[in-house]
Amino acid sequence: MVGAGSWGLAVIAKRQSSFVRRQSRPPRVTTDEGRLTLPNDLELPTMIRLDRILSSRGYSTRSQAKGFVRHHDILFDGKKVERVDDKVDPALVTIDGEPLDPESLFILMNKPVGYVCSHREQGDLIYSLLPERWTYRNPQVATVGRLDKDTSGLLLLTDDGQLLHRLTSPKHHVPRVYLATLDRALRGDEAKIFQSGALMLEDEEKPLLPAEMEVLAETQARLTLHEGRYHQVRRMFAAVGNHVTALHREKFGIIALDDLQPGQYRLLEKPG
Repeated sequence: MVGAGSWGLAVIAKRQSSFVRRQSRPPRVTTDEGRLTLPNDLELPTMIRLDRILSSRGYSTRSQAKGFVRHHDILFDGKKVERVDDKVDPALVTIDGEPLDPESLFILMNKPVGYVCSHREQGDLIYSLLPERWTYRNPQVATVGRLDKDTSGLLLLTDDGQLLHRLTSPKHHVPRVYLATLDRALRGDEAKIFQSGALMLEDEEKPLLPAEMEVLAETQARLTLHEGRYHQVRRMFAAVGNHVTALHREKFGIIALDDLQPGQYRLLEKPG
């Protein structure tokens, strides 16, 4: 298993290409009475039925695929695709001039205050900030952990179950960095208490792992946690007699928001 410090999670900036295209392209397809055909001696392991691709990536259900194909310009290696049972290489498919969404998504979002990390709860949902088709993908896109409604900042999402497990597994102790604004001035002993590894929160059976705190102002501190318990930062400050009035997550592992504005998102390169 890859350790937390060596994941190599790298943000794909706008100036960089988001996905590396394959270096060698297969021979161009030919048509035979409206069907796409390939040379008999050519085997491509990535050849998949078009309706299956459209369904798994959220463009349409399999039953709606015929209608979707009729209303969109779908090309495979430059040739128009008109049958949903044609097998195509997803890397060479475009829809209305745009490449297909990737097979699996890994998303960085700057969550605004007021949005909920849920598919079903009432109110403003973080999924409404993404392209609608991504909410219909199979497997479903889910958050890597949660930020509560009143917390802003770095939020990761993916439809890769194994990646989700790796990022949330307690044994990896992935560092999470938060900026906390407090109701009252810091009293001075909080950093020592948080670092002790002996702080027990109410209704918990194990003490918290040691956490680092940097004092930024009388009522502001930066915390680095190595676990992700329910409302952990808010409960930590409550345990030392204070109240968090604003909370913002700045980093998760080596991933930072950089210039991403509230409500914006971008795709990340998945760790190897």
